[in-house]
Amino acid sequence: MMKKIIVIFLITISIFTIYAIIEKPELLLEKQIDDEIINVEKNQDSDEPKKIPTEIVSEFFDVWVYENDIFIENGVKVAKSFHFEFIEEYENLYNEIGIINDDVDVVVILPVFTSSAYSENGFYDYYENKCDSCTTTKIVENNFLEYYTASQIGAKILEKLGYQTTTDIIIDKNPNLLKDFDTIILLHNEYVTQTMFDAITNHPNVIYLYPNALYTEIDVNYDTNEITLIRGHGYPSPDIKNGFNWEYENTHPYEFDRDCLNWEFYDIPNGKMLNCYPEKIFPLNKEFLKEIKNLVN
Repeated sequence: MMKKIIVIFLITISIFTIYAIIEKPELLLEKQIDDEIINVEKNQDSDEPKKIPTEIVSEFFDVWVYENDIFIENGVKVAKSFHFEFIEEYENLYNEIGIINDDVDVVVILPVFTSSAYSENGFYDYYENKCDSCTTTKIVENNFLEYYTASQIGAKILEKLGYQTTTDIIIDKNPNLLKDFDTIILLHNEYVTQTMFDAITNHPNVIYLYPNALYTEIDVNYDTNEITLIRGHGYPSPDIKNGFNWEYENTHPYEFDRDCLNWEFYDIPNGKMLNCYPEKIFPLNKEFLKEIKNLVN
């Protein structure tokens, strides 16, 4: 396989962040998620941003949000962005669930288009009859992934465990990039272009980690930095479900199983699909993370 990968390990308390550079600079694969870009208030007596504990309790990850990540939505405190560090004393477990020392050729596609669809003035404002013009919306800045709807937790944890990431934007512009990888991991990549759909479904080994992937067709205008709804999710006709008429689409009922108490992967012709929506169990279930590692080795 003709590809150069330079891997630089940055070690902070047993956490490894991967920067992988392949031959063409425009196809840079690196830490893609908007994690530390958000401006946060500093403590008066410290240069460190103020960390707030979360309701997510993990045996092997420290989990927090920054104070300025929190906002009020419908009278409830909501965190915009979660942050994770692996607990140092679980270094041996890190080797069991991470791929930092494994010779694997895998890439995770981050769902920036889907994050954009769920953002303010996005497609869901159109679906809910709040905005007639919201079938076109801006692409989110800095590859920011919405919590839950755009797999923010899953994406961040996979990066912490050594998985290379790229974005759907990069794949849409360079679909042949996927041919350089033995395994592709999809997150909640619900909104994709026809170019992406073709490249992903023609790859021989895809792990569909979230149900409802490849559900709705969009078009992208990179001059205006916008995506436009084309087909699917009841558009342009209410009877249209999957915009690609994809026979392996698995939204119902699996997208709505959020607890994943009986999670399992099952086979389709070009890979594996998961039978539940795993965002909640990523920081909690080490057996789940071990299984993902097994699938890519």
